Amino acid sequence: MEGLEQAWLDLEDYWRIEPSATLKNHRTYDLLRWVLGPLCRVFLPWRIIGVQHIPKGKQMIIAANHLSHIDPVVIILSGRKKIHYLAKDGHFSNFFVRNFMHLTGQIETNRETGGDQALASAATIVAAGSTLGIFPEGTRSRNTSPPFLLKGKTGAARLAAAYPNVPVVPTAHHGTRDVMAPIIHKLPRLWRRVTISYGKPLIWLEWLENNSSTEQLVSLAEKDEEHIKAELGKLYRTFTDELMHHIKVLGAP
Repeated sequence: MEGLEQAWLDLEDYWRIEPSATLKNHRTYDLLRWVLGPLCRVFLPWRIIGVQHIPKGKQMIIAANHLSHIDPVVIILSGRKKIHYLAKDGHFSNFFVRNFMHLTGQIETNRETGGDQALASAATIVAAGSTLGIFPEGTRSRNTSPPFLLKGKTGAARLAAAYPNVPVVPTAHHGTRDVMAPIIHKLPRLWRRVTISYGKPLIWLEWLENNSSTEQLVSLAEKDEEHIKAELGKLYRTFTDELMHHIKVLGAP
């Protein structure tokens, strides 16, 4: 593993993601989690499976399917972690919504700046030793009937590769669309049942050990930049497909 890790670090110029800012701490977020989290878990019809798979530390990536606007809230309150999500700038246009987003530790991203800027914002969270929540599909599923799960984009894989010892926890939930379907429901129907399942974490270096070798990485480092980026792209795609498979097996509809 040491040789593989060093070979991967030798390619750092091609996979490094520079954090874009400093993560701000909102103490109100902690208060909301401590008060609302236990209440929701006790009084709402939520079934939470696999909590033991969530690592004990703070630094991790929670990767889940995306069905409804309430998905981040459900995962934050069920996971018992201080999770930060990226949110598109449109959610910050309304005064009340903007303050709610800030109070719950969400980070505003500009849709016009592209994916690299979003990854840099996400890296801010991971680099700070905190928990990042991410939807590998990149957007909420627009499908009107199952299957809802979309093909994953490689952003989560790129973050995993840039922080190769940070666990990525595959997470699946179903029922959130029944609680609050996009466009249809203006308010959440809190009596509807929701199931959240957490799977065994994937760690990039451990995964890489089964999908490459020290010799292959050393050889890759000797290639030209275009070739290196193409090969890394294949690794990201393979990791993403495996992550999405885990999410599907966990019960994502």
